[in-house]
This record gives sequence, C-alpha cells and structure tokens, in this order.
Amino acid sequence: MAGHSKWANIRHKKAKEDAKRSKVFTKIIKELTIAAKEGGGDPTGNPRLALAIENAKSCNLPKDNMERAIKRGTGELDDGSSFEEVSFEGYGPGGIAYFIEATTDNNNRTVGEIRHIFTKHGGNMGTNGSVAFLFEQKGMIQVPSEGIDEEEFMLQAIDAGAEDVIVEENAPFYMVVTERTALFAVRNNLEAAGYTIEQAELVREATTETKVDAETAKANFNMIDKFEENDDVTNVFTNLLMDDETMEAINQ
Repeated sequence: MAGHSKWANIRHKKAKEDAKRSKVFTKIIKELTIAAKEGGGDPTGNPRLALAIENAKSCNLPKDNMERAIKRGTGELDDGSSFEEVSFEGYGPGGIAYFIEATTDNNNRTVGEIRHIFTKHGGNMGTNGSVAFLFEQKGMIQVPSEGIDEEEFMLQAIDAGAEDVIVEENAPFYMVVTERTALFAVRNNLEAAGYTIEQAELVREATTETKVDAETAKANFNMIDKFEENDDVTNVFTNLLMDDETMEAINQ
C-alpha cells in the first residue's frame, strides 16, 4: 500500500488539472450531461449521475449550472449542443502507450486536434484497440490526508470495500483504489465514516508499464499537458513508469 510510481502520471495530471478551475467545471458539466443522457435525471436510480453530482458539489459548481447540465442530458433543455464520449489511443515518445478520454460535440474537430498533438510532439495516433488492452478501469477516490491517521484510514478504507490505498510522503491526499463497479459504494461508505471526499472517478490503470529516463518522461509530460489543454479531453492515461531518481530529476 506504499507509493506506486505507476500512478505518477495520474498525480501529475491531477496537479495540473486541479489548478485549472474552469477546466474542472467544464469536465464536470459534461459528465453531468452524459450521465443524465445515459441513465436519466434521477440520481437515486443512476449511480453515475449521483457520483457526478457529488463531485460537482465538492468543486462548488453552482447549482444552476448543475441543473442545466442535467436537463441538457435528459432533453428537457435543448441549447443545440449534443455531447458524446469518445476515446483515442496511440503512442508517445519512447513508445509510451496513451489512452485518452474525451467528451465532444464535434468528433471530426476533436479527432483532428488529437492527431495533431500526437504528431507534433513525437507520437502517433493508433486505431481503437491498439493500446486499450494495456489498461484496466479502476475507481480512484481522493481523500485529504491532513489530520488523518494513516494506519486507521487504511483499515477503514479496506473495510469500506477499497482494493488498495496509496500513501505517499507529504502528499496532501490519500488515493483509494477500488474495483470499477465498487467506486460509488466505496465513496459513500467513506463519506458515511466521516471522511471528506475530494473527488471520485474512474481511471485507467496500466497493466503493462514502460520505464523511462528523465528526458523521455519530460517529453511525455509535455505532450500530456498539450492534451489536457484541449477543452474536449477529460482524461489522459499512459503506461509511463518512473523510478524515484527519474521523478526527482524531472522535478528539479
């Protein structure tokens, strides 16, 4: 349950993304719309929507914005926009595998922009299925670590149904890992136990990883940043693996 280097790209992503409040709001609004479109506007019968609503509240998304997003998904509000979920796969510098999730209202535009980023930054976009087999979906829950006893939290998280707890020195939060289907239940169990939930979402964990040196890591993080600057991109996952020395080198 100690630190996992393979999660470094996710931590890096979170640090970047959480600093962009408008980007976070846009992502949550799209997720609310997609969730309502797929499972209806009643969160009691739609776990994905219920989770999106809780994340929206955690980020202080205005209630009006939340309600409009849900109504857009159910068809009660027609403002001319229609979002769909798409994914892209490919390889970055050093042969690092990429799985990119996006929500778009213009697939042709998004395809062109994603392909351009791959090409411009030393990678290449592949076909669907080309790297998907290298990843598996997991739930990830972030819980602020300040004032919380590490050992006690680990035990309670496992009791709540967690698969793993990732704890890193001086990290501002614990990362609770769950099976894909258990995310919503574990989140609720932790909240019922008195813990604050910063965010809960599905992520893709690499099952096969590629270790890189500092130069290759920097090149990939530069490409990750470009993907995340794209308004349509919601998540970027890679199989990049760094040892402690490499992580220290790129943080200098």
